[in-house]
Amino acid sequence: MANTTADLKTVLKIRPFRRLWTVLGLASFGDWLAIFATAGFAQSLFDDPAAKGAAFSATIVLRLLPSLILGPVAGVFADRFDRRKTMAACDTARFLLIASVPTVYLVTDSTAITVAWLAIAQLLIEGAVLIWSPAKEAAVPNLLPPQQYEAANQLSLATTYGLAPPLAFAVLAGLERGTNVWANLGPWAEPMVLALYLTAAMFAILAATVYFLIPQISGRDGAKAKTGSMWADFVEGWTYLRGRERVRGLVLGMLGAFSGAGILIGVGTFYAADIGAGDAAFYLLAVFLFLGLGIGIGLGPKLVRELSRLRWFGMSIVLAGVGLALDAVAPWLWVALVSSVVIGLGAGMAFLAGITLLQREVEDDIRGRMFAFIAVSARVILMVSMTAAAPLAGWHAARQLDLGFTVVQVSMARVLLFVAAVLVAWLGVAAFRRMDDKPGVPVLADLWSSLRGRPLSAAVPTDSKGFFVVFEGGEGAGKSTQSVKLAAWLKLRGYEAVLTREPGATDIGMRIRTLLLDSGGESAPAPRAEALLYAADRAQHVDKVIRPALERGAVVVSDRYVDSSIAYQGSGRSLGRDEVAWVSKWATGGLKPDLTVVLDVEPEAGLARAKGGGEGDRLEQEDLLFHERVRQTFLDLADKDPGRYLVIPAGGTPDEIAAAVRDAVAERLDIRTEASRTETRWPGLDADGAEGAPWASVAEEAGRP
Repeated sequence: MANTTADLKTVLKIRPFRRLWTVLGLASFGDWLAIFATAGFAQSLFDDPAAKGAAFSATIVLRLLPSLILGPVAGVFADRFDRRKTMAACDTARFLLIASVPTVYLVTDSTAITVAWLAIAQLLIEGAVLIWSPAKEAAVPNLLPPQQYEAANQLSLATTYGLAPPLAFAVLAGLERGTNVWANLGPWAEPMVLALYLTAAMFAILAATVYFLIPQISGRDGAKAKTGSMWADFVEGWTYLRGRERVRGLVLGMLGAFSGAGILIGVGTFYAADIGAGDAAFYLLAVFLFLGLGIGIGLGPKLVRELSRLRWFGMSIVLAGVGLALDAVAPWLWVALVSSVVIGLGAGMAFLAGITLLQREVEDDIRGRMFAFIAVSARVILMVSMTAAAPLAGWHAARQLDLGFTVVQVSMARVLLFVAAVLVAWLGVAAFRRMDDKPGVPVLADLWSSLRGRPLSAAVPTDSKGFFVVFEGGEGAGKSTQSVKLAAWLKLRGYEAVLTREPGATDIGMRIRTLLLDSGGESAPAPRAEALLYAADRAQHVDKVIRPALERGAVVVSDRYVDSSIAYQGSGRSLGRDEVAWVSKWATGGLKPDLTVVLDVEPEAGLARAKGGGEGDRLEQEDLLFHERVRQTFLDLADKDPGRYLVIPAGGTPDEIAAAVRDAVAERLDIRTEASRTETRWPGLDADGAEGAPWASVAEEAGRP
């Protein structure tokens, strides 16, 4: 789904997630602040420049080493124990450990003891982070319906990589600038000491917030209370990964992207020299890389609209590979900067799509282990690729290649970048093949159609000569009236107009309609049964009425279709939009309307019109909140695909609404300029089919079942 500002606002209206998002934002800020504050603190313990550099690097390396030891079992904690208690315990541990570093420094006044404890604390802090992270990732889906995972991940990733790092740098810079103000207060007022105490206090607040204010993090079933061994849990996670091809594709693609990132960072300084720029160019390239990352995370879903997320993931990784290839051959700095944006764009979109898909694909009781595996593997691959690429990049002296318009330095750094590009692109293609959910649909054509707002479907016949119009909306919106008017108007212009409806367009559908609308009390179908009955009616409807009509070139006009199930059962019954949409997609073979007309009406007014003073059918008897959710869903669907939807306020007269519908259909069918259609008129009907027709007979003539 293409995320809009409305989607993000909707997610933030969910109180448990809003609290968790605040926790994640502060935790990200605290992590960045802790990393740079501890590194800066380690530097401040030495006077020699070489020792300062070694202290900074060693501090960062110590944050990565626990991944090799604790990483494989970190996810087991997230799946085995109550996630709320796990996260609160990890935050408490981080509070105590971070606060202990400056405390040891102040109490002992010994550099050797401080350095030793700093190393131990770094290892323990990273251990807590390794357990906290998969618990957090696994907890998010417990707070939201699946259709909102992507918007939630956008917010979280934008906060983690967009807001938290610059805010952490700003705080450290502010503390450094204020050194003169509190320099005389003693060692406890040194900038890095204050930064560490500030970070520790933040994690203490986070621990209390998670434990007392967000009980939903525990999971849908509360604490897991498993009785088997932790080793058995680890083996179960590995077995699950081996047995799920789609999950393997996700993991393969994400790790491929991290390997490319490691090589890029490892050769960065050598590459900056190759393009004739100084050391500062390396940092400039990093800035543009993060710029692209932010654009990919923030605007990616809006850009690709309704493109399959499984396809989008593989395409994004290939895009990152293309960016690496462009970097490898870039003759000038500005080309390298543009290439860095492309790399970040692909990586950001792949990261967002990958996390969202994993949340949807992986069951709750094993989700923590999957995220832990990815986090650990990514760190290991990042370390190995960085460590290997850096010495190789300076192995051979650069050679010059004269292109006529410029001279390019052909160095080992460029060769490694090109190798990384090939590797990432190949892994992206491999992931795409494992996960493609639209086989047979051309990739580039599907992408181009999605960018234009009309994605292709694997199941819609490409040789279909017909046109499919659907009327959607809440109760009393006037769908039946408008569908009859449109069918009659099309009939006047020589089209075969097939007027139909849901549910009840077939013999089987009529029996299903009785079960759905006329059954009440204990005999009424349960919400999931209701959704499946609508899907069964729709499957028969498409197979027996809609597809045959489209294949012979008719215009099909339907009163309700898939969107009604998404609105009524997905949102109204709170079954989840994505789940209901998937069932309907399978039932219809992926057939989508060419035009969906949403007649928008206030629920109160529409219900009064639909009931006409009576009690109404079973759906019309639902409360007002139910119908408000239905209405909002129709509007959300239309907002995300404006090229295929036409929203018309249902407050106008029937003829005014009919005129607006006719204009939209005429534009798509090119009726005003098509000479092959005849203008046969029916008795009692004017040229627009607007007045004077006996509508019941018109419906019968137009082909209503």
